[in-house]
Amino acid sequence: MGLKLNTKIILGFVIAVGVLLLTSAASWYSIQQLAYYTRLVEHTYQVLENASSLRSHMRDGQSQVRGYLLLNDSTYLPGFYASIPEARKDLEALQLLTTDNRQQQQRLDTLQRDVQLEFAYLRRWTRLTPSTDAVRQLVRQDRDRQLRLRQLIGRVQREENRLLQERRQQQDFFENTTPVALLVSAILATLIVFWLFTKITKELRANEELQAELTRTNADVARRIQLIESLANRVVQGDYSVKISDQEQDTLGNLATSLNHMTQTLDTSFAALENRNRELDQFAYVASHDLKAPLRGVVTVVKWIEDELPHELSPQMRQYLDMMKGRLHRLEDLINGLLAYARAGRTERKLEPVAVQQLVAEVTELVVPPTFRVETPAPLPLLTTDRLSLQQVFTNLIGNAAKYHNRPDGVITVTARDLGECYEFRVQDDGPGIAPQFHQKVFLMFQTLRDRNTAESTGIGLSIVKRIVEEQKGTIHIESEEGQGAAFVFTWPK
Repeated sequence: MGLKLNTKIILGFVIAVGVLLLTSAASWYSIQQLAYYTRLVEHTYQVLENASSLRSHMRDGQSQVRGYLLLNDSTYLPGFYASIPEARKDLEALQLLTTDNRQQQQRLDTLQRDVQLEFAYLRRWTRLTPSTDAVRQLVRQDRDRQLRLRQLIGRVQREENRLLQERRQQQDFFENTTPVALLVSAILATLIVFWLFTKITKELRANEELQAELTRTNADVARRIQLIESLANRVVQGDYSVKISDQEQDTLGNLATSLNHMTQTLDTSFAALENRNRELDQFAYVASHDLKAPLRGVVTVVKWIEDELPHELSPQMRQYLDMMKGRLHRLEDLINGLLAYARAGRTERKLEPVAVQQLVAEVTELVVPPTFRVETPAPLPLLTTDRLSLQQVFTNLIGNAAKYHNRPDGVITVTARDLGECYEFRVQDDGPGIAPQFHQKVFLMFQTLRDRNTAESTGIGLSIVKRIVEEQKGTIHIESEEGQGAAFVFTWPK
């Protein structure tokens, strides 16, 4: 799987930095080693210098004593006494410089003891009477001790010369490798930067080509999507015969084919639906004329019986006739309710400015008894909508609030709230209320909360309200508790 450009760049820089760090570390190590061995070489030179100085001071002390004895000249003695502390300084310096070399320390311990013995021996001769015999005797007796001192100093010098040779070799090695390490670091850095530049340039060029290809593809996809949007808009407007000519074998091509099938299916389905609607309109016509005509005939016959035989009817028979008239009126109301429900939302909407305040006042005059009071605490809005549909909703809700009240008088409150794209209307009464378990039941067809024989209700009114509100893309619900009044809340688009 190919890496992304950013990942490649980051990876390349990590490798470059890693190589530079390694070469820099190697160069730093080489420089540190060169400095270390340079210090060691200087240290060795200091040891050799102090060893030579010690040997020189020993010779000076010996020659000063011999000059005093040979020439009987006391001016040699200050030089002898001056060489003693100088020799001690050289020994102390040698001991400090060779603290890391155990063998040299052992040699220096022996050398220090012999130097002290030598100076003690020479100091005794400075108290004797000068003479030629004394000089010969001094030289003869001091020969072995001086030889031993020279050998010890010589061993110290040889050891330091050996160390000097080794350290010079290491110094030479790192003197040669340090420039090489620096040069290699520079070359590697240059190569890595060049490699990174080449890779980035190549990737950028590939990305530019890919971007150009994506631009062309996006333009083609945008054109094809615009065709699909145009088809969708035509479908929304009711034109189901539109087709898309897209033969590409890809997702959009498959989508275009599916949309063509969909529009064809919709065209067929809506044609069938129009036929069903025409049949439903025909049924509504038959129900409103052919069914209601014999119903009115039966009502007329009952009235004739009451008019023609007023004295021959027993009280029981009159009760039966009253029950028959009630059932006939209820049947007529059911037929009218079914017709209203079937036609709800299917009539052509006529949009016009509607003053809801005035509309509620008109509905109040039509369906609210004089003993009830309808209040609007705040002015109701003005909106452009289908006046007949909104009037039907308020007629049912306000009428039901008065019709199903538990008292002969009451207060009905109508308010509105602006929700942005729609208004929320609230029809509140102070009646018996509706228990929560019945909040959804009341919107079902033929559902009532009272005995059908004690209340003039077909159970269709709220079903019609719900259908009209949902046709307007609104919602409706109940807010109520039993015994605390009921509020029907619905939304209506502006």
